[in-house]
Amino acid sequence: MEREAEFGVALAVAVVDRSCARAPDRPRLSEVLDPAWLDDAACASEMQAVAAMRARLDAYEIGVVARLADLRPDFWQDADDPGQSADGWSAQRQFGGVSEFFVDEVALVLGISRTRAHTVADTALVLVHQLPTTWHALADGLIDLPRARALVAVLGWQQPDVAPEVIAAVEAEALAWAVSGEGPYRLQNRTAALLLEHDAAAADRARKEAARTTDVTLQGRRDGLTDLTITLEPDVAAACRDATDRYARMWKADGDDRPIGQLRTLVAADLLLRAWDTSRPPVTAHITIHAPLPSLRSPGPGTGGAPTDSASSAPVVEGVERCGSVGGQPVTSAHLRELLRRWSDAGLDGLHAPDGGSLDIALADPDTGRLRAVVTEPELRRAARRPCLLHPAAPPPPIASGSRRHPPPAGTDPSDTNPSDIGLGASPAPVGCGCAAAGQPPPTPAYRPTAAQRRFVTARDRGCRHPGCSRPAIWTDLDHVVAHDVGGATDCANLCTLCRRHHRLKTHAPGWRFVMTGDGMLSVTTPSGVTRTTRPPGTGHGLARLDRLLRPDTAPGDPALVPAPPADDEPPPF
Repeated sequence: MEREAEFGVALAVAVVDRSCARAPDRPRLSEVLDPAWLDDAACASEMQAVAAMRARLDAYEIGVVARLADLRPDFWQDADDPGQSADGWSAQRQFGGVSEFFVDEVALVLGISRTRAHTVADTALVLVHQLPTTWHALADGLIDLPRARALVAVLGWQQPDVAPEVIAAVEAEALAWAVSGEGPYRLQNRTAALLLEHDAAAADRARKEAARTTDVTLQGRRDGLTDLTITLEPDVAAACRDATDRYARMWKADGDDRPIGQLRTLVAADLLLRAWDTSRPPVTAHITIHAPLPSLRSPGPGTGGAPTDSASSAPVVEGVERCGSVGGQPVTSAHLRELLRRWSDAGLDGLHAPDGGSLDIALADPDTGRLRAVVTEPELRRAARRPCLLHPAAPPPPIASGSRRHPPPAGTDPSDTNPSDIGLGASPAPVGCGCAAAGQPPPTPAYRPTAAQRRFVTARDRGCRHPGCSRPAIWTDLDHVVAHDVGGATDCANLCTLCRRHHRLKTHAPGWRFVMTGDGMLSVTTPSGVTRTTRPPGTGHGLARLDRLLRPDTAPGDPALVPAPPADDEPPPF
């Protein structure tokens, strides 16, 4: 009797020591079991085997997550202070007896969003503690995770309102449908209908519970637009949709040729914002423009030591990086003037803060992306033309070669140059020394950050810095990474933006550790020892330069790859 060779997949799970190193050249599974040798029947068989193995892995992960929940009891936390709560906070725990920060730990351990981590935790706790039969079917590979979640969505957290024997009866019948191949969507609907046959009040309870969790949410899209979602009762939602449609068709009847869908969205926005209602605070904008500072390098050998805008003449203290520097040098008025030239060349001279709002300019290092200073548009222009008190006799700087403005004609005194030619208004031309003109706000001995520190840190972090959190900066707190009462300084190097929830986590949740470097790199470590690190948005990691180095079409003499040589303090012939 002949037997054909068959391929199979086996998985062994074991607890290993944390110090065990990974094999550097571990072969891929697709290399050990090359699918190229499979025929169509074998492909189908392997796909089913992989699906069953995936279900077993999902069941194992569910057991692990439930065990972690057992290790995070609610009594670990200090007493909650409602005055310091996050939006939507309630004294009632979502998962009874489990820490309110358990979901945050799951999110950090798995590297996923908190919303997805909540789904993982909810599925695990329901299957292990309320629907063990479904969990066992998943562990045996009889059903997959989507079908298990369909049962969790209907039968989870129904006790004690629904008798345990009713839940067990519905679960047994629904599980038979799942094993027979019923799809997740129909399985969830059939299970909900079956539950109503046993408990007619279940639908009313579910609707009331859902009404308590309604919200207005934003979701960005890849095309640059944003979806605004409002969850309402069916009759209210239908009335709102009808009202927007009627007003949109009135615009259409008046000759507006834009698509009807676009008109509906504009109508809805007008009805919400009510721009005509002067009794309400006006809607305005707080704008932050992130602008890389120009890289002004000193001249190479052979220039005769001509004066430049380079900051190389500025004093540098050994081992200490000066606040507000570019490549280790101060942010000088020369950098700011060059930025204004480029600003003018881009046609942005007329850009100002909106009424009731603000316009900040965040100046970043062009090589690393690290934030160096945050100024308003008037502050930028004042700093660019402000004379240096330490070097009043310094020569005026030359016009940048990349600007559309031209230097004064030969034989003309540079002091006679019209300041409007360099976009600085009617003030005298500033000097070209290397002293700092803008930088990071200084520390304060007080507990509360200064307005300048708040503006700087908010522009640097742009949102909650906790890994995986997307809360915008306007809804965050400025928190001391090292607590102020244990010696932490109120300094930008010790401040970061955290949303109220993660601010409470850092303050009250035991076992969590937050560490931040001077350039704003924040590392968060969970009680279980997993560390995730976030960098301020926009900061570079050297990838752009590495890409230039690896490009095959880059010429060896490409100036982008060759650093500017240092200034020659003894030019030829010396």
